[in-house]
Amino acid sequence: MKIKINISSDILIKPIMAEAILETGVLLNISQAHFDRSHGEVVADVDEDKYELMMKSLTNKGAVVTQLDTPIKWDENECVECSACVSVCPTKVFSLDEDFNLKVDETKCIQCGTCVDMCPHNALSLGNNK
Repeated sequence: MKIKINISSDILIKPIMAEAILETGVLLNISQAHFDRSHGEVVADVDEDKYELMMKSLTNKGAVVTQLDTPIKWDENECVECSACVSVCPTKVFSLDEDFNLKVDETKCIQCGTCVDMCPHNALSLGNNK
């Protein structure tokens, strides 16, 4: 299960993710992270059966945890198959078949939003997650 962990500036310098991992024994596979002086945002995979345990630990430490259960949405009618998404996707959600038609594998999506930002025809969206 994919989750987004938001960390506010007042707890940004605390090792809350490391503490939560040590406290719960639950491993996270971090697929994306962004930190600056105002906040931190991490996208990670966690075993579905361990989600509640990890979420409670992180929440108790001041983080906000959101399930990311809506992968990328592709509007085939709006898409002009320009391939802008192919070149920017870090997990290769998008590819071209032998006839240069766009193929989308939503199961690979880490919901980073890079493709949404790059799409010149607004044919991609992340639903309510972003």
